[in-house]
Amino acid sequence: MNTSLYEWPDISLSPKKIHLYTSPHAGEVDFSPLNTPDARQASIDMVSLADLLRNGFVYPPHTIYSDVKNIATGFSALPGVEDEPRFHFAYQSTRATSRPASGAVSDETLLRRYHQLLTHAVVQCTADMKAPWLLQSGGKDSSSLAIAIADTRPDTTCITYLGGKEENEVDSARFVASHLGLHHETLVCDPGRAYDRYLAIAPRMPLLTADFATLSYADLATEIGLEHGDGIIDALGIDPYVGVPLHLKDYVLGWLARSARIPGSLYLHPLIRRSFKLCFALSTLQMNTFERYFPGSRFSDSEVDRLLGQKLSVHSRKRIRMFQDDIDAAESAEAVRRIVLIVMEAAGFAKGMYTAKAAGLRLAYPYCDMPLCEWFFNEVPDDRLIGLGGMNKVLIRRHIAQRFHQLPYVQSKGSFRFDVLGLASRRFEQVHAFALQARSLLPGASKWLEDHRHCLGNKFFASKFYLLAVTLPWLLARLDQKANT
Repeated sequence: MNTSLYEWPDISLSPKKIHLYTSPHAGEVDFSPLNTPDARQASIDMVSLADLLRNGFVYPPHTIYSDVKNIATGFSALPGVEDEPRFHFAYQSTRATSRPASGAVSDETLLRRYHQLLTHAVVQCTADMKAPWLLQSGGKDSSSLAIAIADTRPDTTCITYLGGKEENEVDSARFVASHLGLHHETLVCDPGRAYDRYLAIAPRMPLLTADFATLSYADLATEIGLEHGDGIIDALGIDPYVGVPLHLKDYVLGWLARSARIPGSLYLHPLIRRSFKLCFALSTLQMNTFERYFPGSRFSDSEVDRLLGQKLSVHSRKRIRMFQDDIDAAESAEAVRRIVLIVMEAAGFAKGMYTAKAAGLRLAYPYCDMPLCEWFFNEVPDDRLIGLGGMNKVLIRRHIAQRFHQLPYVQSKGSFRFDVLGLASRRFEQVHAFALQARSLLPGASKWLEDHRHCLGNKFFASKFYLLAVTLPWLLARLDQKANT
């Protein structure tokens, strides 16, 4: 396998553009070029702001700044060259020609090698941490990672975030940590506390993302710092290399995504505005298939144009063209999903990178260790990656089964959620005040909040409120900093 995609050059400052190399496979990101005088005067990219409102993150290789480009996984660019970076993700399943056939290698051999690679990755990426904390969701990836951490960094503290009543993995996480001899903590979401913590660190966040776990991450990072932790271990990163099977719900949502135009007034009908499912279905009809894979309820194109006071959503939607060649070449819906996962590094990984930087914490992604990723991609048989009936991560499940019997996550998956309803009910006036202050960038934000205040008991509308709650204070902090330079 050609690994040249991951041989990253140094960060460069061209006469007009700053290139940041942010792939989690390349180690710690150096954000120092953003501290230069030119960078401090960089202008907000309004199309990127449309990206955030439409999808919760900025489409790579763009960032919230016009002259700062994000060279993430799959992108390549030569330092100082003004051409746009090019995208190509080489790790599609059809290209894994060296994978052994089922039965050609024993589970014992595969599990031993997997554990060796994972423990080595943990040692490497936590070498500079004196007091690491593992974000332990209780799911497969974090449970398997906890096993490796127990063998290499038993001084690690595990922490599970209880974001809402839908979650069911705290018991699993606590059981795993206890059985492995790791200390375990639970942080229960308090949306007001989390928002205050986000507001405190937002001015130090180098770039902006509105991922739906950004406030959870700010809450956790602050808590870890208060408890004298100096590093975060995150279990993201392996999905694009082991594959992500699609299920019936995914196909149905893909079929429903028709890029339709639906009057915004329809959402305010009493029978519709109270129903999350009806609002979600109508929203799906307005999306394209690729963007429907992105999580969460987001603003429609027409809403974005009104929020920004100009027609920018069409330019945001066109940014998918950067990935179109790979999408067209994908031989299955699962292959398209891998591209989605890589694109969404700009949300999932960015929230950790930006928050950890602001909180003064180190950040480690053991699953992004390239020897481990390439071993999974090239040397693990297909049926140990995706099994019968679309069972994902078969080998990782068997790794866990060596230490544990069936865990609760096998029945029902949860995640690090955030109480968007609580945030909307407790911080409406504060966010509305931010919207009034940010009228130069989002002239329609205050009116949207006023028109939808009575709808915020529905998670569909509260999720949109969340996007504004995260975006507005970061923008205001940057406007203040720019004015003071």
